[in-house]
Amino acid sequence: MAQNSNSGSNNMEVPEAESAMERFKMEVASELGVPLKKGYNGDLTSYQSGSVGGEMVRQMIKKQEEQMSK
Repeated sequence: MAQNSNSGSNNMEVPEAESAMERFKMEVASELGVPLKKGYNGDLTSYQSGSVGGEMVRQMIKKQEEQMSK
């Protein structure tokens, strides 16, 4: 059985998308008032980190639904 070499990692399939996702993450954190910064963020609570990731997913799903309805 063949295994994906990226399994278990956070590597992007499209390298150019990495910087866009980083900007998106910082924008969402700012909107939510989460003090996210470049580099180490171990001082954030799991609630704060999770709220950023959850909101990113919500916004991405909403955008995809809008595109599909056109």
